Amino acid sequence: MRPLQGCRGVVVGTVTLCLAAGWALQTPQGVSLVVPQPNINATVAQNILLSVEYSCRGVATIEWKHVSSWGTTKIVEWKSGNYVNISTVYKNRVTTFENGSIQLLNVGMRDAGYYFITVTEEYGTNTYGTIIVNVYEVIYEDLHFVAVLFAFLAAVSAILICFMWLCNKSLHLFQKKTTHKLTASTTEEIELETIEC
Repeated sequence: MRPLQGCRGVVVGTVTLCLAAGWALQTPQGVSLVVPQPNINATVAQNILLSVEYSCRGVATIEWKHVSSWGTTKIVEWKSGNYVNISTVYKNRVTTFENGSIQLLNVGMRDAGYYFITVTEEYGTNTYGTIIVNVYEVIYEDLHFVAVLFAFLAAVSAILICFMWLCNKSLHLFQKKTTHKLTASTTEEIELETIEC
């Protein structure tokens, strides 16, 4: 029996097709995005990291927007490995990272709100993520209140100590006069007794 001609080409083609199908099944379709920390609490003047991780087959375009009660602001847009376009409002306050994350420097009360990331693959597939940022002021009024209360209590304590000292001195002088009068009257009584006898 003679082997079929061209059978070797069919086997190679079939193996190639199976390998390509296996590769396509292992590679995720489109874009995937993970937001590990969807809520961030920060204080004024702190630096915060808006951390994300994306993956896609092609070149991705990453865009960050900030939405708050003051409106919507585009923060930054860049293509991985290419240009970075940072808006003028955030020019010296934003650092971008290859994984899609950004770092905001020196946050203020106006930085509180929703941060939306859009990752768009070059083939048109896109995905979205959201991070909520709460910014709090450091309240020095509490420390001020404690300091004023402490000063008030110290002043009241000093006044009470002075009052107690005055009372003690007055009592001591009164006892001295009473003792002196008592001694004088006792001496008079002894003299009177002596005279009567």
